[in-house]
Amino acid sequence: MKTTSSPLQTERKAGDGIEVVPVLCNNNCGGRCLLKAHVKDGVVLRITTDDSPDVPESPQLRSCLKGRSLRNRLYDPNRLRYPMKRIGPRGEGKFQRISWDEAITTIATRLRRVLDLHGPHSVYIQYGTGDCGAVRGRESAQRLMNLLGGYLGYYNNYSAACLEYTAPFITGRRDTNSYQTLHHSKLIILNGFNPADTVFETNSNYYLARAKEAGAKIVVIDPRLTETAATFADEWVPLKPTTDAALFIAMAHVLIAEKLFDQQFLDKYCIGFDEEHMPEGVPPGQSFTSYVLGLCDGTPKTPEWAAPITGVDADTIRKLAREYASMKPAQLLQGLGPQRHAHGEESVRAGIALACMTGNLGILGGGWGGGEGGTSLALPIGSLPTGTNPVKATIPVFRWTDAVVRGTEMTEEDGLKNGPLQSNIKFIFNLASNTLLNQHADINRTAEILKDESLLECIVVSDHFMTPSAKFADILLPSDNSLERCDIGFPWSGEKYIVFGNKVVEPPFECKHDYWWLSRVAERLGVGQQFTEGKTEEDWLKQIIAEVRIADPEFPSYEELSRRGVYRKPPEEYVAFEKEVQHPDKYPFQTPSGKVEIFSKTLYDMNNSAVPGIPKYIPAWDGPQDDLAGKYPLQCIGPHTKRRTHSTYDESAWMEERNRNECGLASGTQQRGASSAATR
Repeated sequence: MKTTSSPLQTERKAGDGIEVVPVLCNNNCGGRCLLKAHVKDGVVLRITTDDSPDVPESPQLRSCLKGRSLRNRLYDPNRLRYPMKRIGPRGEGKFQRISWDEAITTIATRLRRVLDLHGPHSVYIQYGTGDCGAVRGRESAQRLMNLLGGYLGYYNNYSAACLEYTAPFITGRRDTNSYQTLHHSKLIILNGFNPADTVFETNSNYYLARAKEAGAKIVVIDPRLTETAATFADEWVPLKPTTDAALFIAMAHVLIAEKLFDQQFLDKYCIGFDEEHMPEGVPPGQSFTSYVLGLCDGTPKTPEWAAPITGVDADTIRKLAREYASMKPAQLLQGLGPQRHAHGEESVRAGIALACMTGNLGILGGGWGGGEGGTSLALPIGSLPTGTNPVKATIPVFRWTDAVVRGTEMTEEDGLKNGPLQSNIKFIFNLASNTLLNQHADINRTAEILKDESLLECIVVSDHFMTPSAKFADILLPSDNSLERCDIGFPWSGEKYIVFGNKVVEPPFECKHDYWWLSRVAERLGVGQQFTEGKTEEDWLKQIIAEVRIADPEFPSYEELSRRGVYRKPPEEYVAFEKEVQHPDKYPFQTPSGKVEIFSKTLYDMNNSAVPGIPKYIPAWDGPQDDLAGKYPLQCIGPHTKRRTHSTYDESAWMEERNRNECGLASGTQQRGASSAATR
């Protein structure tokens, strides 16, 4: 194996021929941490992390367990080694080794056939987050397809779809105070938010700890006693899954009944809170206050109303509401989990209403209540240019199975934009993604769809390991690892830095980067030169950095960034919607009314009970109020743990040893309706 050289490697020789090289952990957790590979004779001996001075103005970018286990992933004996083709029924997981030439020829031939028979609407590049680099496979596939006439695109994502879709109707955009502001808060309420396990940003836990040291009270609302609750919380409020909105609406009742809300803030910045501030043309009784007090339906949403729904006693709800109203500034941060159930958007909307009622929107130490993340502080650095997609039709990311089965029948009610579709999906690129099965719902139905070769003519998968999704590949390709190529990593949004990952070892066996084989598919289809423009993936990285340096002269050169491993600007105490609150005439909220729309006439006019004009509690199907709860009394939720990012790292025996993946049923479960226990 060959080891690349860089100034850092020369300068940082640790002795005995060991070189210490910046490398990259590039999966889809919110963190982007500083990692260093200790390399000797082309072999990674160990991984260490940031050891620079750790000061509040610039805390270390320390890695979690996942980043420190990169060596184990790199040398895992179960890595895919060679290109393979499916033998036997699709999904059975039986494959035969083939050459790269056969794999590339097969992909090009089948792609050409599908495009000729069905057109570009029939090609879908699956959502996937196993590689979040600047020249990743998804962008490479998009670039190829745009040169061939386009592909069916998607919008939204599996994690924050409720927030992404809802925010424009309420505040105009998704935005959140940066974590650096947490130490200004007197109260922090975390709802379904577990950064101690999930590492939402590299230093999200650091800033949470700093806030606690500064005296903030931290309340964690979560069905589980998470590590965040156990570590940080002054109070843990366990509630029944899917009932978050009921809890928030009952808190709103307390604020109204006890006149604890900020009337001036609501009058100045919001519409729809009460009957005096409603859009024209809406009949009486449709305001948020009318709903909360039960003036429209005869059911006051009191803490006593919410207690049996949520499992949280009325006194606790009342106490939490009073604290939220009195301990100003206060941040209400909502995680992604509550959005992943039916009607999850209602807790997002109710949280924003609470933040407005307490006057915590747009102030330092406060927060918008809707959800965490989504600030726009990230450095403006690009990725592989993909060109323009000639196909304007897009589907919600979650509806791709429908687009396979009945794509040409989909309408706006299915979320289809710029339709109709000219074809069902026939060809799927699934690169660095286990989303064919892992994150999707009703996977038994999904598996039946994937098995059906009359529906899908070809599935191309590239990955490091055999995954449940990879078993459904027609062509299965071995991907290289982030330590086997140069790449750039970006934090999700709240920090101003990027990290650089050097190539420190050669890919084993016949593992290749997606850009490599897609460029050869492009050649077979006559667009090779347009695809590569004569550039390797490293050439594209150099171009990306050169373009950033035009806008930011302080940005280091490619060689300097490779040596340093990170380019970082000071953390910023960013306050979301500060301009809108301080200068509402100059910076109105980007909604039809220019205000926060606690009542949205746009949603109201849809005349859909599942999409009400104001935030409401709507019981989730299969939730604790579903009729099936009598027959199936246990509620099952799927938490994220520190040993994985989605399914990435699931194969690691090292991670299993250090953070065992256990679940089971405790004693007394028979009395609650369970007949057996299982532990893995």
